[in-house]
Amino acid sequence: MGTIVRARNLTKRYGKFTALDEVNFDVESGRIVGLIGPNGAGKTTALKAILGLTSFGGELSVMGLDPMKNRHKLMHEVSFIADVAVLPRWIRVWQAIDYVENVHPGFSRQRAMEFLSRTKIKHDSKVKHLSKGMTAQLHLALVMAIDAKLLVLDEPTLGLDIIYRKEFYTTLLNDYFDEQRTIIVTTHQVEEIEHILTDLMFIEDGNIVLDASMDDVQERFTELMTTNDMADAARAMNPIHERSLFGKNIFLFDGADRQKLAEFGELHAPSVADLFVATMQGEQAA
Repeated sequence: MGTIVRARNLTKRYGKFTALDEVNFDVESGRIVGLIGPNGAGKTTALKAILGLTSFGGELSVMGLDPMKNRHKLMHEVSFIADVAVLPRWIRVWQAIDYVENVHPGFSRQRAMEFLSRTKIKHDSKVKHLSKGMTAQLHLALVMAIDAKLLVLDEPTLGLDIIYRKEFYTTLLNDYFDEQRTIIVTTHQVEEIEHILTDLMFIEDGNIVLDASMDDVQERFTELMTTNDMADAARAMNPIHERSLFGKNIFLFDGADRQKLAEFGELHAPSVADLFVATMQGEQAA
């Protein structure tokens, strides 16, 4: 397994504001990495650096290339999906297909047409006449038809209803992803990508505060639900977060003895959303 992205002391400043503060991380081949953080945390800046869209300090290598110095070469191996509003509203479907075919050597027209044949999209339709869900389908068809090693998704299902969001990720897994491809995705709808992730990174104020595989996350973190009479005993085990729900106390632990915790109540695996909230609130308190 090779390293697709390698960042060392990656830094980006806008005047006095530090968007990325000497962060270090690796993204391995054949992984689906969720880069999760609140607004302004540095997610999009990190993606822009990876795509060669912004200058940076420190070291950054994407498939062995400097993204700023070798962006043209790198784009042969990378695809990118942001909010579907990036597609020109005046363009017709067939024109979008022609355009991508002419500008990207790795594009397969046949693959794009096969995908579109499973939709209700008409080839002569203009983007402005498509629903947002259909526009997302078109965008996905164009990107999935490119034989790229790295796919970068920045809030790709923003504004879509739940049916199209589910369809988007199902199609991505079934028709695109394999062990030769790598996906980096940012989204605020973490509960919808939790089941597809292999790795998780939390970013806050330009710093990586959690970087682990999903297997490690499940091994490290435990959620305990207990009654009020057992709450003090649970607190003595040094939880990293505590909340209340319907009269129950819910504690989150990192690396605690699960056999001991089971004496105080019910144990559960925390969701990525709950782990994210706990981590962010812990960082803010610190």
